[in-house]
Amino acid sequence: MKSYEHLHGVVFCDIDVDTSSLSSMTLNPLRRFSCKRPTHHLLQSPQYSRIAWLTSAQLFSRKSVTTSKFSFEAIRNISGSELKEKHMNSSPGIHLDKSTQLDIHLEVVSKNSHPVINPRIQPGPSTSTINNNQNNKTQLPSSKMEEQNPNSKKQINLLRGWPSPSLLPNDLLSSGTQRLLSNPSIYIPALQYGPDPGYLPLREELAAWLGKAYQVASPTTEEICITGGASQSIANLLVSFTDPSYTKAVWCIAPCYFLACPIFEDAGFRGRLRAVPEDGEGVDLEFLRKGLEGFEGTNGDGDGCEMPKYKDPSPDRKIYRHIIYAVPTCANPSGKSMSLRRRQALVNLAREYDALIICDDVYDFLQWPVLSSSDASKYSPVPTPYPLLPRLSDIDIPLGRTRFDPPGQHFGHAISNGSFSKLVAPGLRTGWVHGTADFANGVAATGASRSGGAPSQLSAAIVHQILASGELDHYLEHKVRPDLQSRHAIATAAVKRELGWAGIELLESSERGKETFGGYFLWLTLPEGFDGKELAERALREENLIIAPGCSFEVAGHEEAVRFPRNLRLTYSWLDEADLVEGIERLGAVMRRMAAGEKESLVIGSQQVEGAAAAFK
Repeated sequence: MKSYEHLHGVVFCDIDVDTSSLSSMTLNPLRRFSCKRPTHHLLQSPQYSRIAWLTSAQLFSRKSVTTSKFSFEAIRNISGSELKEKHMNSSPGIHLDKSTQLDIHLEVVSKNSHPVINPRIQPGPSTSTINNNQNNKTQLPSSKMEEQNPNSKKQINLLRGWPSPSLLPNDLLSSGTQRLLSNPSIYIPALQYGPDPGYLPLREELAAWLGKAYQVASPTTEEICITGGASQSIANLLVSFTDPSYTKAVWCIAPCYFLACPIFEDAGFRGRLRAVPEDGEGVDLEFLRKGLEGFEGTNGDGDGCEMPKYKDPSPDRKIYRHIIYAVPTCANPSGKSMSLRRRQALVNLAREYDALIICDDVYDFLQWPVLSSSDASKYSPVPTPYPLLPRLSDIDIPLGRTRFDPPGQHFGHAISNGSFSKLVAPGLRTGWVHGTADFANGVAATGASRSGGAPSQLSAAIVHQILASGELDHYLEHKVRPDLQSRHAIATAAVKRELGWAGIELLESSERGKETFGGYFLWLTLPEGFDGKELAERALREENLIIAPGCSFEVAGHEEAVRFPRNLRLTYSWLDEADLVEGIERLGAVMRRMAAGEKESLVIGSQQVEGAAAAFK
């Protein structure tokens, strides 16, 4: 691919047509063009609605004067950082010279206007131009485009792990912010640098709220530190409590939330992430124990370092030998919840091997009784299902110190990494860490917090307003959980109706022995003979449907240990219900064609789904 340039809202995408692998010098209908460009800044710009749509281009060569029209579509990629030229309605037998180059002039289209397209063909050195009308721009309204391209479908995204816009509580945030900004005694500290552990009123309210939810002794404010959300928190925890020369490995329960892997790699653990398979109760402990034993007496990079080389943790922190990453409740992507006995055993194992368990406890408050398909339309309040399964930090802290703790300190071996992203709004970037008082103090002692104060001070103050008033609990009970409960029932029913013929396996309850579910995702296991990656790619090409194949959730650098070639993750939290059902119907259509041995009936582009998946939580 050639370099691109953008001038005054215009993007030039050059696509080299390489026919060297085709001995017949023929472009068949399955030939695809792909053009990747970092266009995020253009696509997100509020004054533009999208980048160019359909055009036609004439392909020719010095060996043939035969011409044929192709339709191309430039769409926003799911990562928001690529353009895809999707060729549609192509005719077979288009002869190309090896040096033939297709140049599509894509012009950014302003809102409320029709796209302006200027396709051009640039022949190779010896190619004569036939009917190359470069100067005539074609302006097509969307209705005309649909007539030109009757097979086009709107894109449906079953990958994006975001809350539906209908679940964003703008009214609550508006009223909470107004209360805050009208009172100088509140807004002055909220707008200043925050204390290192975070906004104290929120920490106090969180302590009481979490104690009630888990029905354990309420944590003290000293055990809670405010963070900039779960992802930023993981990065800070690695900065403060690991040293790549001393910490041996990061153990990730697989299938794994894939966007956690780059955070670990950025902290110096590339090549030292290790996959641990789930089992029926959440984690295969024997597999993990054998892995931990295999590292005894060695360092992850083989230098045998017995002391941290790069960091001096004293007096506020300690460096752990291992990190274990888990989503114990309603895991992303599998939806499983770890059983109580597995939680207890995992904590004991971490205490034995000087491991810190980082638990993303982001879905604990998003659980509900499973509805039947006939009840999916019922919309009634869903209270918090008290008591919630105890967090691993609740299990670990009462067990006290271990031999790995520095004298006079208690850091513990499990922490809860909480977030308001799924409970209120992702844009708030506000969360919390719960651990021992010494551990929370260590989080607060991270250099970035010491310099700038705790992150998200203003957001934390706004969240405090709606949490302390009881508005957040009411919103979760009357809006968020009922909505997700209904969406889950509708999606499950659609999967059974549209995919049941194939013998799809579907987890219907997060916790073994209970009719409850939670989180944002369905995790499907395909029958023998289906490949998740191939299915995801065909779904995009044939149906303009985005889904996440199981291979996206393998642990980076250790994929061979635990693979998911026959799995898919579907998100039910993002789309409206009609699109959700239609997306699953489209998936069923692709599977039927695959089962019948049909080749792709329509090619509208190519997509590396597992790479593009990184754009979505």
